[in-house]
Amino acid sequence: MNAKHAAGRKAFELAFTGVYKYINRDREKNLVKMMNLAQKVAGKNFPQYFWDNANEILGNPDEKWTQMIYNALERLHPNVIKQHVLNMGYEAGLTGFKKVKENREKYGCNVPWVILMDPTSACNLKCVGCWAAEYGHQLQLTNEELDRIITEAKELGIHFFVLTGGEPLVRKKDILMLAEKHNDCAFHIFTNGTLIDEPFCKEVQRLGNLSFALSVEGYEETNDDRRGKGVFEKVMHAMDLMKEYGLLYGVSICYTSKNYQVVTSDEFLQMLVDKGAILAWFFHYMPVGKDASVDLLLTPEQRAYMVERVRFVRSRNCPIKLFTLDFQNDAEFVGGCIAGGKNYLHINPNGDVEPCVFIHYSNVNIKDHSLLECLQQPLFMQYHDNMPFNDNQLRPCPMLENPEMIKKMVEASGAHSTDMQAEEPVDDLIAKNHSVRRELETDC
Repeated sequence: MNAKHAAGRKAFELAFTGVYKYINRDREKNLVKMMNLAQKVAGKNFPQYFWDNANEILGNPDEKWTQMIYNALERLHPNVIKQHVLNMGYEAGLTGFKKVKENREKYGCNVPWVILMDPTSACNLKCVGCWAAEYGHQLQLTNEELDRIITEAKELGIHFFVLTGGEPLVRKKDILMLAEKHNDCAFHIFTNGTLIDEPFCKEVQRLGNLSFALSVEGYEETNDDRRGKGVFEKVMHAMDLMKEYGLLYGVSICYTSKNYQVVTSDEFLQMLVDKGAILAWFFHYMPVGKDASVDLLLTPEQRAYMVERVRFVRSRNCPIKLFTLDFQNDAEFVGGCIAGGKNYLHINPNGDVEPCVFIHYSNVNIKDHSLLECLQQPLFMQYHDNMPFNDNQLRPCPMLENPEMIKKMVEASGAHSTDMQAEEPVDDLIAKNHSVRRELETDC
């Protein structure tokens, strides 16, 4: 961190601390002050209507999103709030995003806002249909490699890191060490929740810059049918612990043709809110790997239901105070597919730098190349030059809905399969998804 940036961060921190100290005396007034502070720092990075809408919402104490902020202020530990305002807000969202955009122009390639990486392929569970299950348990990125990735990323303006796996909390101590060393970054952990205990929660509270998405697939019977007996109870216990320590967390839900209605029901979502969840990531089931089944894929009608349902839950008209994101169906709000470094990329536990967690092809390995060199790899440049893949942004995915684009890009770039279990030639991927694509063309 250079001196100028450090001074700017310190000034922002002091201003935030001054407002936060008196936040509960007049929440409406002080939340607007916070928003004005953010606009001062990065107003030109976002359109004026963004700031106008934000101030309108925060100025109305009866607004759903304002109520959610009030609830967060009451439940979250002050250090967790402070570190996420500084790292997700100032570093990643305000100054970092500006630098990312500048580097996109400077280097003529995609530079992401967030990096997903797998510290390990190891997992204490073996969930049916998990895209990572194929990786086995032997691969990992060393602490030195993880540290270098984060250091190089920060030079490009990236301060937000999502850790997946495997089960990342198999390496709890290493993750805590990284979060402490890089205390100007935010870390979001996708976890099955079974390894979360009280000592770990104490450390997370102390550091403040980690948040979590706990995997859950429905109520106990449905969840444990996929994840194993007793897992649902362990996840609920983990939520209770994190709520007690004032940590920031939500859920990660893979929706399928079997569970899509249950996991979006009022009763289920309200149960999660009552447990302290603030956000819910919804992920469309993807048939990843040579032997992946297509039986869990949604029909066009089921997919259309998900589009409407997730958006309704997120709307002001729904009383459930949960922020919902749908990785597949929200593409129109972010300009289509966000992979290939456009807004994110994936580094698997072998070090292969892939465009997406679901698309296992690459030209380079992070162990042999710098992060910038990886962003300039031929496959990523194909993404850069060919996006968006479809004018209908409810069909954004180059694997699920536009597989001819994957074939084109893989062949043009000379990328190889990075599948850990068995190589999957791109023609096999296309053949598997052809029928799915044909059906989806008639709907959505």
